[in-house]
Amino acid sequence: MKFLFLNGPNINLVGKREKSIYGEKTYLEICKEIYKECQKNKIECEIFQSNHEGEIIDKIQKTDADLIIANLGAYTHTSIAIRDALLSVEKPVIEVHISNIFSREEFRHKSFISDISIGIISGFGYYSYILAIYAGKKFLEGGDNGKCI
Repeated sequence: MKFLFLNGPNINLVGKREKSIYGEKTYLEICKEIYKECQKNKIECEIFQSNHEGEIIDKIQKTDADLIIANLGAYTHTSIAIRDALLSVEKPVIEVHISNIFSREEFRHKSFISDISIGIISGFGYYSYILAIYAGKKFLEGGDNGKCI
């Protein structure tokens, strides 16, 4: 089982920017937590971050992961191109946000990937990624037609 953690613009600055929204843990610390949790669950993982839309699209198109956990940052609300790339690879996607996007500015309430994702995890800080690991694992293990319930 392999997961791709796909991170969009400015996620690399987490822990340095807007700490009241994104928390104190740095991007590198979050990556270490993700690796540790994946290793504990026998999940191979790749973590990728880019501030460039085209690089994110290229990564999606080339992935051999079984599932994509996507925190696209601002591209969540703006990129139809990334949405199209996710649709083209036909892999399950879990949309993740560190902050609760629904308690923030109105423009953050619209996501171009929510309707093509198997689920959304938002507002639990870096732990949103950890929750996504367990949800993704349960989804891929199937049992009930690929649903978690």
